Amino acid sequence: MKSGIHPHYQAVIFLDTASNHSILSRSTIDTKGRETMKWEDGNEYPVIKVEVSSESHSFYTGKQKIVDTAGRVERFKRKYTSRPKKKTEPTA
Repeated sequence: MKSGIHPHYQAVIFLDTASNHSILSRSTIDTKGRETMKWEDGNEYPVIKVEVSSESHSFYTGKQKIVDTAGRVERFKRKYTSRPKKKTEPTA
């Protein structure tokens, strides 16, 4: 390979913050100034924090998680649920 044109490819730990699950992989992401964590093999690797991985995503886990912000789900249900219609008496 030609030197100086390829990004540095190194081992990093991807930490899923939702499920506290970590994966050791390799990446070209910039790791300067990132915290490090000791892995099972005794070595320290830079940590890349991610919000969703296969351990926490509802597609892979089979669990649906609804994050309700300011009662939006309840407001939607109240607005679009069918209400029983009132019976009107015929006028004579």
